[in-house]
Amino acid sequence: MPEITIGKYVAAVVAWMQDNMEWLFAAIASLMEALINALLVVVTAPHPLVIVAISGALAFWARGIGLAAFTVLGMLLVQGMQLWPQTMDSLAIVLVASFLAIIVGVPTGIWAARSKVGSQLLRPVLDFMQTLPVFVYLIPAVFFFGIGVVPAVVATFIFAIPPAVRLTELGLRQVDGEMVEAAIAFGASPRQMLRQVQLPLAIPSIMAGLNQVIMMSLSMVVIAGMVGAGGLGAVVVTGISRLDIGVGFEGGLAVVFLAIFLDRLTAAFPRTRRARKPSAKKNSAHAKKLEQADKTGALSTATAS
Repeated sequence: MPEITIGKYVAAVVAWMQDNMEWLFAAIASLMEALINALLVVVTAPHPLVIVAISGALAFWARGIGLAAFTVLGMLLVQGMQLWPQTMDSLAIVLVASFLAIIVGVPTGIWAARSKVGSQLLRPVLDFMQTLPVFVYLIPAVFFFGIGVVPAVVATFIFAIPPAVRLTELGLRQVDGEMVEAAIAFGASPRQMLRQVQLPLAIPSIMAGLNQVIMMSLSMVVIAGMVGAGGLGAVVVTGISRLDIGVGFEGGLAVVFLAIFLDRLTAAFPRTRRARKPSAKKNSAHAKKLEQADKTGALSTATAS
């Protein structure tokens, strides 16, 4: 077998991109920093207790008093461990990366669902992205953007795209064909059918994709701490490098709490509103009224005869 040096050609391509596309990487870095700084202002400007109250209210709306109590106690615990700034940094990274992954992934999934060629082209690409080791995503990000929060967001964003694409495509393909045929029969255009029929019916699958995007973004938080992203990842990495089990456990506990909170919150959005069944008391009262009406009708009939 001849020697195949693929790495040499990859290094040449990366060097060419660094020399000729520096303006593009600088623009991407500026955009990422602006988004992260804006979100950090939103979550760090108010007093931590305000964020705790808002999060508790969202949790109560999503799952009731149980999740609300867990959220409030968990956030107070994070604040008590003196990890509030790091938790907000990680939350900003996760939300920005998830937002960008959804912006890219959902339209790509729509295209794949409406085009067989697009689906066939994307399938091996998505398989490759999902089987690629997580650390590999950091290599080009560090080469192009250096050390800091920007390569962490870029690597997390690319790593979290596949579930958004796959679950969007799956949700659109599972829409009942009779619904589509009925929309076509009523004269709906392809754009109207997508916006008013297919997307509303595919919302549960799309929201499941959003949930998976956030979970995959959180899985990159610790690894991103190795490239200077800060946040809870830096806390865990510090605990590992110093062999400090206490610091590492506290950072990991905060990551677990953040993951549970975001998972339960995003899973509550596609809830189906089922019609409430009438209670047994209402059923019995209704039956009595019908029985009285029947007796009254029979009595009036007998009197008339």
